[in-house]
Amino acid sequence: MDPTSRKPLRLWPGVAAAALMIVLRVVVPIVAPDMGLYAAIGGLICSLTILLWWLFFSRAAWIDRIAGILLMVVAVAAMFPVVDVSIRTGMMGRMFPVYSLFVLPPALAAWALFTRRLANGPRRLLLVVVMFLAAGSFALVRTEGIRGGQADLTWRWTKTPEERLLAQPAPTPLVTESAAKEPAPPPATEKPAEPTPVKAADSGAATPAPAVIAKDPEWPGFRGRGRDAIVRNVRIATDWSAAPPKQMWRRQIGPGWSSFAISGDLLYTQEQRGEEEIVTCYKVSTGDLVWRHADKARFWESNAGPGPRGTPALSNGRVYTFGATGLVNALDAATGAVVWSRNAATDANKQLPMWGFTSSPLVVDDLVVVAVSGKLAAYDIATGKPRWLGPARPGSYSSPHLVTIDGVRQIVLLNGAGATSVGLDGAPLWDHAWEGATPIVQPAMTPDGDLLINAIVSTGGLGIRRLHVTRGADGWTAKELWTSTGLKPYFNDFVIHNGHAYGFDGSILSCIDLGNGQRKWKGGRYGEGQLVLLPEQDLLLVSSEEGELALVKAMPDQFTEVARFKAIEGKTWNHPALAGTVLLVRNGEEMAAFRLASAGR
Repeated sequence: MDPTSRKPLRLWPGVAAAALMIVLRVVVPIVAPDMGLYAAIGGLICSLTILLWWLFFSRAAWIDRIAGILLMVVAVAAMFPVVDVSIRTGMMGRMFPVYSLFVLPPALAAWALFTRRLANGPRRLLLVVVMFLAAGSFALVRTEGIRGGQADLTWRWTKTPEERLLAQPAPTPLVTESAAKEPAPPPATEKPAEPTPVKAADSGAATPAPAVIAKDPEWPGFRGRGRDAIVRNVRIATDWSAAPPKQMWRRQIGPGWSSFAISGDLLYTQEQRGEEEIVTCYKVSTGDLVWRHADKARFWESNAGPGPRGTPALSNGRVYTFGATGLVNALDAATGAVVWSRNAATDANKQLPMWGFTSSPLVVDDLVVVAVSGKLAAYDIATGKPRWLGPARPGSYSSPHLVTIDGVRQIVLLNGAGATSVGLDGAPLWDHAWEGATPIVQPAMTPDGDLLINAIVSTGGLGIRRLHVTRGADGWTAKELWTSTGLKPYFNDFVIHNGHAYGFDGSILSCIDLGNGQRKWKGGRYGEGQLVLLPEQDLLLVSSEEGELALVKAMPDQFTEVARFKAIEGKTWNHPALAGTVLLVRNGEEMAAFRLASAGR
């Protein structure tokens, strides 16, 4: 058929939508990086516009319209086994068809534009070629997970930060490297195992004296002393142009989303190095490695990458850790020697969840408590013997939280059904239902004894809820006072200060009134960052997703950023830690220590 005899295609709607998509996906992220998520949504709308144009308004022959759509589906299915494992598995595997919408519809519009004068045979052959080339372009890239609300794509052949780290000589510990790698004891249904015997590493040289452990750790675990990210009795200089944070050291580190525990001149964290999940101890003053303990375990998923998620906890000369595959370790804090080890996933009869086990251990009295995907598991702090299991609830990625309500100490865990509280003996006290969400962050207590909890659905969030928990003659009740969408944390924890809550509403900081949940202000874009509160200065110390540090006033009148400073490179989701005026930050690529100038100096 002579192409000149066909009715002319109506090209401009499809071509215009494709051009706008290119602007949104290429130009906007460069000019305005913090608008990446909105640019992605706009690009998806453009893509759907192209499909609608092609099917109903293009004037193409119906065989070409149907063939174009079917070829997209076939090309994506054909390329699925070929693309990198990071794109075809986990959350990314489910998203591959969505991501292909950003490439295949514009390719269809380009094909229609440049082949409009060709005969049907060559045109349709080129359509097949173009669709398969467009889908095949994903075989050239891999994803480093989600960053800024969208896929962080890089060339498939480039080395990951972990691969570059493993190619370097391993650092030599200053003390002794833990050599104990025995498997965890049998599950709780069997006879409890005795504590794992301690072994010393065969280094071929005399072992130096163990490091000195402070009796009262400055930052004993996840989010500090009260697991609330509040640092008291510290005042820092806020004019960072005159007195910026002074770098003490920086070093590469294995991937993982663990934060720090700090005791004196020692810091503790977790990282992944190849097939080993590592607990490491470094010097705060120099960044030198003191000791490392390795377990043959590796967790990886395509959304957040490899490595452990939990933060170590310090207590009485020991460090307690919870790995991404379920290993619970009790190690000597000075040497890294194994005291005992358990497999909490086996003990709690829980399968490995999509994003791994993310709980940070809670040490309370003679117990070590971890959250195993919605179920609490408590161990004897001295021996590792299982003491009790909490009630089974739908999975979550929050950590156990110690609170005191009506004079009763209890452990609260946010889970897929809402919030659950148990006594220190594991007996259930109360439940509050909030269906349809999977919490990640921690609850928080108000000064007058109420409890703030959150629930999230994807990145949109359901918001924050205030509960009034009381004990009466008929037991415990948890009453909802208000629910607010003015603050919707995803995996970014929030803090309470002077009658207000401060935290992340998506990628933007927000402040709400504790009295009614109404938003007071919203401002500043920090991505999926974290924060700590310095209450004496009404100050938030914010770490951004891009590795920046910022000071923001913790005052309800308006959003005010006081200072900003670039600290580390790479996607930074980890919580910062502050011991005195020493600030520690890390991500899955590097960590660094900064000395903050004291106020008035």
